[in-house]
Amino acid sequence: MRKEELFHMEAAKPDPKIYKEVKEHWDRLLKPIDGLGAFEEAICRIGSIRGTVQPTLRDRRVLIFCADNGIVSEGVSQSGPEVTLLVAKLLGEGRSTASVMAKKAGATVIPVDIGIDSDECPAGVRSCRVQRGTGNFLQGPAMTEEAALRAVETGIQLVHEMADTGAELIATGEMGIGNTTTSAALLSLLTGEPAERYVGRGAGLDDLGLARKREVVRRAEELYGALRYSDVREAAFARLCQVGGLDIAALTGVYLGGALYRLPIVIDGVISAVAALIAATILPVCREYMLPSHAGREPGLGRVLELLDLSPFLQGDMALGEGTGAIMLLPLLDVALELYHSGGTFEQGGLKEYERYV
Repeated sequence: MRKEELFHMEAAKPDPKIYKEVKEHWDRLLKPIDGLGAFEEAICRIGSIRGTVQPTLRDRRVLIFCADNGIVSEGVSQSGPEVTLLVAKLLGEGRSTASVMAKKAGATVIPVDIGIDSDECPAGVRSCRVQRGTGNFLQGPAMTEEAALRAVETGIQLVHEMADTGAELIATGEMGIGNTTTSAALLSLLTGEPAERYVGRGAGLDDLGLARKREVVRRAEELYGALRYSDVREAAFARLCQVGGLDIAALTGVYLGGALYRLPIVIDGVISAVAALIAATILPVCREYMLPSHAGREPGLGRVLELLDLSPFLQGDMALGEGTGAIMLLPLLDVALELYHSGGTFEQGGLKEYERYV
């Protein structure tokens, strides 16, 4: 993929006629107008994305991208890069946190090595490695444009594959020590807002570690913040190369692929949300294919969802990663779909429907 191709992608909007028909069916059900609130809206959106008034979510998959980040050498995490490989192995074996939760939620986990810093790719993990991790962004850009484009293209291709093999929804996830630092630095550069606003404790930093992490992100602002771009797409992609991770780049491709191949994509936490923001900057219609999952504990997540004009379904104070917040949403969507497909109607009950006035 060339950068020009990335910047000139086109995708159609979800079908507004289907959206209207799904909404009308909700109104025929024996309940108050908009009684399920945001969950009715979610099913309307899923139907319009999939192009059917009878949407199902029987086949849902969780794409989890594993990658290492060179910025870890600055002491921004209490764990080292060896943990990325360890958790990737657990994902491949079906024993990770996300794997256990996904089994209960009826979802298939697909772990992907997009940039683990290791000689091996664990068994059960898709080998799509672009390179062995990114560089330390305080010493130069985290990755080249070529590497970022390869990662983005991988995300798009995987969504294409998922669509071709029957997937009806994709939940996003990631695993990579240091990626709350890359996402905080990215968000600071994308918004031009103070770095400390978006730096959280990640996997559990103490006060000293948090201060060090804030200083690293502040220095990234100093290094790259003064650079200016005439085009918002160029700026978003440049920031991705400067301080981002290969997991974020691949997730950006997943959101682009959702719009290209008409699949709803569920946002997890702050890392996947920052990727969603980059994708929506490059191809604005992507936003209409995204479903938020949870509010999360990392401070930047709320800001990203605000910029995307999306409201999370869950308030669980989660900060786990691996796509776990996105997985938590799936059973709730199942319950809403069950009512949509099987709920009784006013007509069946011999009652007059409520009228919609707004």
